[in-house]
Amino acid sequence: MATLNIKSFTTLVRDQATAVQSKANSLIDFTIGSVLRSIIESNGGVGLWLQSLILQVLALTRAATSSGSDLDSWMADYGLTRLASTAAVGSVTYSRFTPTTSALIPIGSRVQTSDFTQTFVVTVDTTNAAYSASSGGYILPATVASVTVPVAAQTASSGSNVQANTVTLILDAIIGVDTVNNTAAFTGGTDGESDGAYRARFVNYLASLARGTVAAIQFAISNVQLGIKSSILENVNFSLQTQRGNLTIIVDDGTGSPPSSLLTSVYHAVDAYRAASITFGVFPPTVVTANVSAIVGVVLGYDPAAVKGAVGQVVTNYINTLGIGVTLSYTRLAQVIYDASPGVATVSSLTLNSGTTDLVATAVQTIKSGTVAID
Repeated sequence: MATLNIKSFTTLVRDQATAVQSKANSLIDFTIGSVLRSIIESNGGVGLWLQSLILQVLALTRAATSSGSDLDSWMADYGLTRLASTAAVGSVTYSRFTPTTSALIPIGSRVQTSDFTQTFVVTVDTTNAAYSASSGGYILPATVASVTVPVAAQTASSGSNVQANTVTLILDAIIGVDTVNNTAAFTGGTDGESDGAYRARFVNYLASLARGTVAAIQFAISNVQLGIKSSILENVNFSLQTQRGNLTIIVDDGTGSPPSSLLTSVYHAVDAYRAASITFGVFPPTVVTANVSAIVGVVLGYDPAAVKGAVGQVVTNYINTLGIGVTLSYTRLAQVIYDASPGVATVSSLTLNSGTTDLVATAVQTIKSGTVAID
């Protein structure tokens, strides 16, 4: 689009005064308070208002400059809708001090983080041995001190991705249960699709109109849910053996173990875009666990516990966001540790799975953090 000739109020007034004076035979009075000065300032105000209306209309007629609900309505003409936010999921462990009687953890029971910012509700997991459909929850038998149950964030957002040992408050009291805690971080929470990501997906949508291409299939996968990572391998099966005319599609929602419902949704989405006679399969990645240990020296004046805690969290996040088929570099871990906090002075005794070599991932594997011990 050509550059618009935008004028300020001062410029509009000055240009009018110049035009009037150029047509007059004598000097015109444009001093503050004069009648003619008042007229051209009034005209300048109206011109500025009209200019703002024109700019607003121009912004709304292009996806590149529209935002929010205006961008939504623009994209709706093409049948493309903004992807919604998703809720983080994880597991919490209900425990008690005296396991003398049985207790029931009802579906829908609420727990909360210690800072009161995030609330989670107990969800159904029919594969959990403690689940009882007739009782409507998870049974904690007598003599058993604890039970681990799945939960999901009550409000979908990236803020629901809380760290381990932060969900410690029981909102709905349960007889026979004293404490709750999450031993692992929660993942999978995302904010709604941003305007920038929405525009980028629209470009992919246009590229996908030629269905049967890799770009088209990737677009189909991206439409299923926010936060999906995928890898499309051509002419091989899941064992990476040659299989002509076959696509092996690896899908991860960030956890390393996407639910079967997500894999089914991806399968149906891809099936609508694949070329005729092409076979394909949708699989979760094979998780390779990365255990990291290191001794971190702390700069004088910094809180050692805070610095080491920050290092552990940054290392965990770095490993968990590598993606499918990406190798974890041993030497890069040292850089990640140094960059984690200005309070890091030295890094020593760094090991990756008890060794000092890279952790290599195949095209169907993803690396996730295991034990991250920062001393």
